[in-house]
Amino acid sequence: MNIKQFYLLVTLCFYTFISYGADNYEFKTDVIGVQEQYLHTHFWLTKVAQDKVLMSGAAISQFNQKLLSTHSLVNDPLLVPAQVTRQALADIIATISQLPSSVRFNLKGKALTPDDYQQYLLNTNQQAISSMNDVRYGLIVKRADLRTFPTDDKVYKSTTDHDLDRFQESAVFPGEAVAILHVSKDKHWFLVQNYHYIAWVKRDAVAIGNKEEIKAYHENNHFLVITGSKVFTNFVPNKPAISELQLDMGVKLPLAKRGEFSDQLYGQNPYSSYVVKLPVRTPQGELRFALALIARSQDVHHGYLPFTRQNIIKQAFKFLGERYGWGHDYNGRDCTGFIGEVYKTFGFIMPRNTGQQGRSQYGDNQFFTQKTSVKKKMAALKKLRVGDLLYIPGHVMMFLGYEKGQPYVIHDVKGLAYFTPKGHLYQGTLNGVSITPFLPLYANKKQRYVDLLYNIKRLIPAEETLL
Repeated sequence: MNIKQFYLLVTLCFYTFISYGADNYEFKTDVIGVQEQYLHTHFWLTKVAQDKVLMSGAAISQFNQKLLSTHSLVNDPLLVPAQVTRQALADIIATISQLPSSVRFNLKGKALTPDDYQQYLLNTNQQAISSMNDVRYGLIVKRADLRTFPTDDKVYKSTTDHDLDRFQESAVFPGEAVAILHVSKDKHWFLVQNYHYIAWVKRDAVAIGNKEEIKAYHENNHFLVITGSKVFTNFVPNKPAISELQLDMGVKLPLAKRGEFSDQLYGQNPYSSYVVKLPVRTPQGELRFALALIARSQDVHHGYLPFTRQNIIKQAFKFLGERYGWGHDYNGRDCTGFIGEVYKTFGFIMPRNTGQQGRSQYGDNQFFTQKTSVKKKMAALKKLRVGDLLYIPGHVMMFLGYEKGQPYVIHDVKGLAYFTPKGHLYQGTLNGVSITPFLPLYANKKQRYVDLLYNIKRLIPAEETLL
């Protein structure tokens, strides 16, 4: 059987799966090779024979320290020097606030003009750069967007597709430390560096504090990790900064000591909640800390989760069905945001973008070139373990397990494309965290995902290597 015949057989088998769902139950989908049972965590958990801890907390900490010391795009923002030169700051702004090489459109479908871009560039406030520029430090007090330019204006490549705002870069979350490099001309935006990105963030999302105080906050070993997709602090009357604050998966907050609060906090007995320390911002923008309550019924964990394959599956499934959000837009996340937030619950940090992750040497990697045969890739796919990351240009997927001899992945993805048994390319949409088979998917009319696969990455110690 040649490769073409194999893929035809795979497609026919997957269409049988779809028919089974349609004939025997109301569940029906255009997503190839998916039955309703595949959308349940338990289905995949039963495939994990032994759920051992893959890496200890100490090993993960060492992994992070090595990444911080060797990867140019992963940094401790508190180690950013207290001053930055004119040229260095200008280069940073030029790198993040680049003018696009092709036409862009606003929400009304109007093409942006040179005058529009001039206004965006003026607000980067480069005329205010001095020969030496002081760096300040802060903590993020609420989830906020990281933007290409200091503006809320949404900008698109198309007049019809408004899902991908090309000025949207990423997001920051409560408790994250940032180095503040510059201020926009309108004073509403900071240029900040967090642990894996530099971009513009709204000023009201940052509380400026003392570097040593921020460091002590981060080094607190008694902490709570958000393990649900989204968790909220308890309601507190007349305190909007700490009341029903959204906390996304992977957010880490120090726990208050029992002596720091009494048997009544904001009119509620705190015994049935966790009491955490939240960074808050004064009207002058200064950092303060406030106690906040998170009900014990919420999806949280005291310390990082044990890094096991079953926990990887459980965490990934908590995002299933969430709408895709380019650069963390739509109060969601994109493919790397999805992967990053799952792994943050175990204590890992990673670079922000797919290329930065997929082409980096950290972890255990099996790289492929354009000349690598599909046969060799198929051999590598047979050795996949739960949690392995599959990279194609611009996209990353997480391996879930094998079903009926085929590899399945969970990923945050916009499009859906595969060939029907009649040879027609079906193009649909997923636009969310989805479970799909890997082999039938096409990136375009000529290239399958497997054709474009350039790395399989495993975040494990050496004794669990891929090769």
